[in-house]
Amino acid sequence: MARGAAFLGTEVAILAGAMSWVSERHLVSAISNAGGFGVIACGAMSPDLLDVEIAGTKALATKPFGVNLITMHPQLMELIDVCAKHGVGHVVLAGGLPPGGAIERIKASGAKVVCFAPALAIAKKLIRSGVDALVIEGMEAGGHIGPVSTSVLAQEMLPVVGDQVPVFVAGGIGRGEAIAAYLEMGAVGVQLGTRFVCAHESIAHANFKKAFIRASARDAVASVQIDPRLPVIPVRALKNASTELFTAKQREVAGLLDAGSVEMAEAQLQIEHYWAGALRRAVIDGDVEHGSIMAGQSVGMVTKEEPAAEIIATLVAEAEAALATR
Repeated sequence: MARGAAFLGTEVAILAGAMSWVSERHLVSAISNAGGFGVIACGAMSPDLLDVEIAGTKALATKPFGVNLITMHPQLMELIDVCAKHGVGHVVLAGGLPPGGAIERIKASGAKVVCFAPALAIAKKLIRSGVDALVIEGMEAGGHIGPVSTSVLAQEMLPVVGDQVPVFVAGGIGRGEAIAAYLEMGAVGVQLGTRFVCAHESIAHANFKKAFIRASARDAVASVQIDPRLPVIPVRALKNASTELFTAKQREVAGLLDAGSVEMAEAQLQIEHYWAGALRRAVIDGDVEHGSIMAGQSVGMVTKEEPAAEIIATLVAEAEAALATR
């Protein structure tokens, strides 16, 4: 973990998953100030909004933090420039392979580039492209997910690429014992999202937090793709009425494709905007029936609301205890 902490500039190599509407200045600064590494979720923000959010986080954070950008964002290059303007030290790119020039533009500002690698071939390609670190995230995670479990990805990828760049493991991690196991396998740290939703500093609505505390692992289910033409990445969230709403949205977008009203890229963007709106309804407005309650399968290990510093201290203590028994 010393290698991961040195890379991030933190006390412990616990990277916070970027959760839209949740990972904003208050939670991000709290995680960083507690020794972890907070990450702003840019999501669908405009460059102006990101500018304000980074400035707000800098006012609260005494330690380093990063920014997560979505590769399909139509203003990605402008967002990268906003990060550069503020001297953000780490930019995390999520949502697919970065477009040409994105990695170079980030590195030109002096920032480190972190990318998600859902398969070994993609990990190798990203390393050749010059990324500084990788996150391998399994299907147990909340939000957008791939098809392979965390444990399988870790076994497949850590022995091959773990000595080339720092690799963080994510997806379904809720306790320190799991952190210890992945460190032993060659990871330099971990990324957790679900575990931080119920931090005191999280601005998530009380209803949203209650849903997490009441849920078990089996309540966090993946969305279903109803039309093979639609490039729909599955999303893991707690079961509620929004599951049916997403099915209806897919039918609507598929109808627009049939009519030739939209191009495929626009169709995908509409799906992404749907999720952003559905998530906001749940996180900010507290509509946990019709909004999207994105959660990983580790949600069953979220049992109470507590400060971010206590969550990190507990995880570290559990990991240290697990390693001490080896």
